[in-house]
Amino acid sequence: MITASLMDLLDASGVAVGFYNDGNNVLTFELGQGDLDVLVGKTLDEEDLWKESQIHADQTYHANENFIGAGRAGLLAPLMIEGKSIGALLVVNHRKIAEDEERTLNAVADIAASAVHRVTLYEDTKRRLERVMALRTLNLAVSGDIDLNISFEVLLDQVIDHFGVDAANVLVLDTESREFVHAVGRGFNTNSARGGALSCENVLSAEALQKRQKVFVPDLAQESRISETCQQVVKEEGLVSYLALPLIAKGEAKGVLELFSREESGIDEEWLNFMEALAADAAMAIDHAELFGNLQQSNEELKAAYDATILGWSKALELRDKETQGHSERVVELTVRLAQRLGVWEGDLPALRRGAILHDIGKMGVPDSILLSPGPLSTEEWEIMSRHPEFAYQMLSPIPFLRNSLDIPYCHHERWDGSGYPRGLKGEEIPLAARIFSVVDVWDALISDRPYRYAWSFDKAQDYIKVNNGDLFDPRIVDVFLKMMEEEQ
Repeated sequence: MITASLMDLLDASGVAVGFYNDGNNVLTFELGQGDLDVLVGKTLDEEDLWKESQIHADQTYHANENFIGAGRAGLLAPLMIEGKSIGALLVVNHRKIAEDEERTLNAVADIAASAVHRVTLYEDTKRRLERVMALRTLNLAVSGDIDLNISFEVLLDQVIDHFGVDAANVLVLDTESREFVHAVGRGFNTNSARGGALSCENVLSAEALQKRQKVFVPDLAQESRISETCQQVVKEEGLVSYLALPLIAKGEAKGVLELFSREESGIDEEWLNFMEALAADAAMAIDHAELFGNLQQSNEELKAAYDATILGWSKALELRDKETQGHSERVVELTVRLAQRLGVWEGDLPALRRGAILHDIGKMGVPDSILLSPGPLSTEEWEIMSRHPEFAYQMLSPIPFLRNSLDIPYCHHERWDGSGYPRGLKGEEIPLAARIFSVVDVWDALISDRPYRYAWSFDKAQDYIKVNNGDLFDPRIVDVFLKMMEEEQ
C-alpha cells in the first residue's frame, strides 16, 4: 500500500523498500514497483546507492547516479525506529524531485517505519509467547511423565516447531560406560542420521559435555574436528550449522542436546536463553528417570528381602512342626493357580501368595507341648491351639507391608456355614483369599501322609470335598477347584 501510494503521490517511475540485515550497511530489497521491480531480492551496499557512508534520522539522500542511471533523480529516505535505521525507501523519477515531494517522502517513511515497528513488536511478542508455551509444555511433560522417551519427543517437537531448528538429537550419557547413547532424533532425512551416526562419531558433543558449555559451529562443512563419516552424513542431510548444549542437572552431566540447521544462522541471545531453559528441563527429565529407576530397583530389592524373610519364617515353622514339612510350598502354588482360575486380579496375587506362605505363622505362639503333642488335645489345649489365627493377626498386623496378606493367616479356619473360628464368619463375610485357601489347605492335608494316618486317594479326598461343599467350603470355589484338579490329574 505504501509503495503504491508513493507511486501516485510523487508521480514516481519506481519505488522500492529495503531492510538491513543484522544491523550492517547492506540493504535487501523486499518489494519494488515500476522501474524498481527488478530490485526485489537483491542485496546492495550503501555505497552502491548513495555517497554518504552513514544515514541519519530526518534526512533524505540523493541516489548514486551510477546506480539509478544518468538523467534520472533518486531519493532515499531512511526508515528510523528509536534512532536506529532498519531500512530505506528508494524513489526514482525521470525528472527532478521537488522539495515538497521530498517532505512527503519523509512523512511516508515515518509512517512506514512505524507500521513495520508495530508488526515487528507483534511478531516478536507472538514468537516469545510461543516459546514460553513450548517451554511450559516440556516442563509439564517432564514433571508429569516418568517415561523418558515421551519427554524427549515433546522436547524435540517443541524445538523444531517453535525455535527454527531443522533437526535435533538427544544424547544420554551412560552412567556405567560414560559413553553417549543416542536416545531420540527428529527432522533427519537419511537412515544413518536417524540412527545417530552424527552423534556417535561427533567429538563436538563430547566437548560440550566435558567443558559444560555450548559448542556452536556456523559452518559444519568447514569443521575439521568431526570425522569423514560425519561429514558425509552432513552433506547428505544438507546441514549447515550446529549447536550442542550440555544437559546438566544438580551439577551432574546427563547428556547433550544437538541442534542442526540447513541454513546459515547466528545465535540470538534471547533464543539461546530459551534453548538453555529447554536443555535444563531435558536434563531434569533424565535425572527424574534415573531417580525413578533407582527407586524401582530399591523397591524391588526391599520386596525381595521381605519375601526372603517371610520364607525364612515359614521354614522355621516347618522345622518346628515336622508334620507340615513341604505343606506350605505345595499349598502356596495350588492357591495361586486356583485364584487365577477364579479371575483374581493379577495385582492381588503377590499379597495372596504371601498370605498362603504365612497361613500357619500363628502356630509360633503355640507351646511345643501342645503343637508337638502326639495324642488328642484336651479342651484347654485345643482352645490354645485354635487361637493361632489370632496370634497370626497380632504378629502380622503391625507390619504395613503384610497388612494386605492377613486374610489367609487370620481367616483360613472360618467355614462357609459359620462353624469356623476364630470369629465364626459366614459365607461371603469370609475374605475371598481365605475361602480359596481353605479348600486347598484341606485338600493337601487329606492327600498327604500324617503321623496318625496315611494319605488319602484322589477319589476319597474328592468325595470329602464334595460332601462338605456348601458347609465348610464356598460352592463356587469347590466347583472350579475340582474341575482344575481333574484336568491336572
